[in-house]
Amino acid sequence: MNMQQDVQNNMQTKGAVEFQGVVKRYGAVTALKQLDLSIAPGQLVTLLGPSGCGKTTTLRLIAGLESASEGGIRIGGADVTHLSATYRKVSMVFQSYALFPHMSVVENVAYGLTVKGIAKREAHQKAEHGLELVGLAGFGARLPSELSGGQQQRVAVARAIVLEPEVLLLDEPLSNLDTKLRRHVREEIRQIQQELGLTAVYVTHDQEEAMAVSDRIIVMKNAEIAQAGSPRDLYDRPNSAFIADFIGDANLVGCEVVGADGDVAMVDLLGRRLAVPNRTGCAGAAQLVLRPGDLQLVAAGAEGSFAGSVTYAAYLGNQIQYSVQSDLGELFIIADARATPFKRGDDVGVCFAADQARLVPA
Repeated sequence: MNMQQDVQNNMQTKGAVEFQGVVKRYGAVTALKQLDLSIAPGQLVTLLGPSGCGKTTTLRLIAGLESASEGGIRIGGADVTHLSATYRKVSMVFQSYALFPHMSVVENVAYGLTVKGIAKREAHQKAEHGLELVGLAGFGARLPSELSGGQQQRVAVARAIVLEPEVLLLDEPLSNLDTKLRRHVREEIRQIQQELGLTAVYVTHDQEEAMAVSDRIIVMKNAEIAQAGSPRDLYDRPNSAFIADFIGDANLVGCEVVGADGDVAMVDLLGRRLAVPNRTGCAGAAQLVLRPGDLQLVAAGAEGSFAGSVTYAAYLGNQIQYSVQSDLGELFIIADARATPFKRGDDVGVCFAADQARLVPA
C-alpha cells in the first residue's frame, strides 16, 4: 500500500467509532446488551432514550471511563478496547461544565493542554483561538463566575476542542440551561461541530434537542438499540409504538390490518376501511400513529369524521392545543391558532388524511 492510499484510508477512518458486540455488566446487572453500532467521521450522532436505557454507559465506554465486559471498540480504525481514557483521542463536555472557579477562562481552556506538557504560552495561544471559535474572543481574563450559563457551556466546549480530539463527547450538555438559552447554545454547538468537521456523540433524553442537532439518532431502550436513523426517518417511519411516542407526540389508535399491497395496507378502523402506508409490514392487530398536527377538528357530525368532545383547550400564541375524548379514544390535537377555536365541552368531529397515518405493530 502506497503513502497516498494510507492518507486516504486515514481520512476515511479518522473519528470513526465502531462497537462490535459490546456488552457491559456491573455484577449481575447488564447495563448494555450486545451492541453493534457504527458512527461515520464528521457525523453528530445522538444517543437518545429514557433514564437507565444505556446511553450514558455507551458514551462512557467510548470515552474509556468504563471498560467493556465483552466485545471490541474502535476509534479512528484503532482498537481502543483496553486503552485507558488518557490515551484515547476523545474529549468530553460534561453536564456540570466542571470549570475551575479560581482559574480565568483562558486558563480553564488551556488546562488540558498544559497537562499534556505543552508550554504555557503556546497553550494560551491555542486557548484564545478556541475561545474565538466559540464566540468568546476577549473573554479570556474573566472568571467563570462572571459568565452566564450559556457562556460557561461554550467555555467547556472550547476546552474540549482545543485538545483536537478525534471524537467530541457531550453528556447532557444543555440540561442546566433555561429553554430559550438551550435552543441558542445547541445551535452554536451544531455550528462549531460542522465547521470543524468533528465526529460528535451527544447524549440527551430530550427528543426535540436530539432532532435539532443530529445527523443520526440512536434511540435506546432497555440497554439496547430500539431504532436508529435520521430525525426524519424516526419521525416519519417509526418501527414501534415506543419510537412513535418517544420521537414527537403521537396518538396511538388500535386497528386491524385486513389486507396489504406492497407499502400500502388496508385497515379496519371502527368498521371503516382505510388505505394507509405500511412500511413496517404489519399484519393482524396493529396501531395507527396519528400525529397531533395531522388531526383536524371539524363541526360535529361532519361527513367522514369521528365523533368527539373537547375536554381541554389551551391557546399558546401560534397554536391551540386540545384534548378530545373521541370514538378513537383520548386524542391530543394541535390546531393553527388562526382557526376558529373550540372550547371545553364542545361536540366536534375528528378527521385525518389516511396517507398521513403510520402503522406500527400492536
